[in-house]
Amino acid sequence: MKKQGGHSGGRSWSLGASAKMKSNSTHYNPAEIKKQREFYKNAKHIKKYKKLKQKTDHEYSQMRIEPIDLVQEEINSTSRKKQRKKSNLQTLREEYEKKKQEEEKAKMEAEAIQEAKKKEKEKVMAQKKELKHKMLKRTRSGQPIMKYRLDHLIETLQRGSN
Repeated sequence: MKKQGGHSGGRSWSLGASAKMKSNSTHYNPAEIKKQREFYKNAKHIKKYKKLKQKTDHEYSQMRIEPIDLVQEEINSTSRKKQRKKSNLQTLREEYEKKKQEEEKAKMEAEAIQEAKKKEKEKVMAQKKELKHKMLKRTRSGQPIMKYRLDHLIETLQRGSN
């Protein structure tokens, strides 16, 4: 036999049990995850910094004072390096100027080719315009003038045979 209670859910939870359940919630909290990620990231950076600092401290402790001759040799070697850098700068500048001149030449050639094509195109368009004008010529009564049409046909036939 079933017990019939006032609500349909079986047994109800006690007040203490429901409070415990609320405190032990395992739901997703993005703010908490972000905070934890930032904490670990900062710890990683701190660890790297400490290692680097320890390494540099160790190197400084092992350094000793070099004799004056070695210091002078280093100064001389650095001055040689500067001279090499200057010569490298000069060669780089020369190469840059040479490339720039080549690019200018190429640009001028391209412009010349483009200009020649443009002139050729204008010439062809002028010929087409003249031909169209001749082909559309008419007499007073509106009949087409056949002289120009026959000339055009003869030219096309001759071009085709050649």
